[in-house]
Amino acid sequence: MKKVKSTDGKRISSIKALIYNETTAGYLFALPFIIGFLGFTIVPILSSFYYSFTDYSLGNKASWIGLNNYITLMGDKRFWNSVYVTFKYVLTSVPLKLIFALFIAMIMTRKTRLTGFYRSLYYVPSLIGGSIAVTLVWKELFSRRGLINQLLGMAGIGRVSWFGNQKVALIPLILLTVWQFGSSMIIFAAGLKQIPTTYYEAAKIDGANRRKSFFKITLPCLSPVILYNLVMQTISAFMTFTQAFVITSGGPNDATNFYALYMYNNAFTYRKMGYASAMSWIMLVFISIITLLIFKSSKYWVFNESDKE
Repeated sequence: MKKVKSTDGKRISSIKALIYNETTAGYLFALPFIIGFLGFTIVPILSSFYYSFTDYSLGNKASWIGLNNYITLMGDKRFWNSVYVTFKYVLTSVPLKLIFALFIAMIMTRKTRLTGFYRSLYYVPSLIGGSIAVTLVWKELFSRRGLINQLLGMAGIGRVSWFGNQKVALIPLILLTVWQFGSSMIIFAAGLKQIPTTYYEAAKIDGANRRKSFFKITLPCLSPVILYNLVMQTISAFMTFTQAFVITSGGPNDATNFYALYMYNNAFTYRKMGYASAMSWIMLVFISIITLLIFKSSKYWVFNESDKE
């Protein structure tokens, strides 16, 4: 009996040692991510929350001022203008981008020999569209003597001062965003392939044309994918910064002064880091509320398998 107990004890201790070693190895492999997550995510988030209640500029000591930054923001006309410009940009660019991405995805899902090549080709804008170099090229395209104005001149339309007229300055930035449709297109294409072909065959037998099949079959079955793309692209649009920073610098007359750009200028140009931190938390609230509203509305337009009955 003593031998059995000693053998069982050795087995238990060896199992414990094995579990301990595996746990230790797991933590060691996860350590780079944990350090990065704490150092570059959690700590900056907590720091910005603290600084939002302080009068803090880079290189100086922060002084506690409570809710003064938030109160000042409520009376800042440039702040409210940045909110208006950003919402206008989001409400225009996101639907156009999703519509265009779905249109291209439907073309790409047709059976042809060059489908893979076309998918890669159409995805390229999303890979390079956010870069500084492409943004500068876009700026030249819409410049006073750029290609777009030359084409308008050939069509008998006068040249447009795209970046000098605040009524049209937002259009090139919206078009640049729509041009970066690749990621949404790939997701739409994957969703289209998941729709059973039997649905379309049954609809064809019932005499439904392509238009009815699209609105009665494609859109309802694709609605969960539309929801995902809508949420992701909305969040991305609210954080748009590079286009306005490089092309227009927020002008003319703050017509393209996006929220993220105004926040950046407050932090690094005007050196009001506490003020910018308060703006970042208000942006978080904006995005959270809008995302929540999108999810709440999804029960009225997102089709689920359980809804078939």
